[in-house]
Amino acid sequence: MPSTNTPDPQMSFTTQQKQQLLDLAWQTIRLSVESGIKPRIDTSAYDVTLQQHGACFVTIYSHPSNNVEKQLRGCIGTLKAYQPLVVDVIEHAYAAAMRDPRFPPINTMELNHLELDISVLTPEVPIECSSEQELLEQLTPFRDGLSIEDGLLKATFLPSVWEQLPDKQDFLNQLRMKAGMTKHHWSNQFKAFKYQTLMIKPEN
Repeated sequence: MPSTNTPDPQMSFTTQQKQQLLDLAWQTIRLSVESGIKPRIDTSAYDVTLQQHGACFVTIYSHPSNNVEKQLRGCIGTLKAYQPLVVDVIEHAYAAAMRDPRFPPINTMELNHLELDISVLTPEVPIECSSEQELLEQLTPFRDGLSIEDGLLKATFLPSVWEQLPDKQDFLNQLRMKAGMTKHHWSNQFKAFKYQTLMIKPEN
């Protein structure tokens, strides 16, 4: 299956930097679950690269046993970089664990049965299109994340969602439904943006 780990060539991290981000996310989840506290850090203690403004999504999975396929347990993030990446990881690890409206807060019994990954996003790029077909032609499966909006309705799918929805048309249709639109919605106000991610996982 094609890799979703195809970031902008300018975006890269060392193995040590990736591990620092993963450690921050795990520490945040554990502290928030056990005490309800969100960590505070001195950003100057981290590499300059990690102090730069960055946008990320933190995704948490639950795997109750080796015989059960892992299930989504929380996913929260932002599409726009507005704070240091290390702070963004903390904010969204906390939110994914405690404030994802689709799930109850994670409890202590679950802590030893979780996995997570961090998706660091490139800036969004507008997709110039006047029709659905033009949009689909500019979309690369397993590489592009997609954001759409029409008025107050908006939603995004990370590149990793291609693993569940590999067909372009289905990918777009499901995203429109996620945004609260009809399955085949289109209008003159419809806007679309694409981006890529660098996925950071424990095995990286």
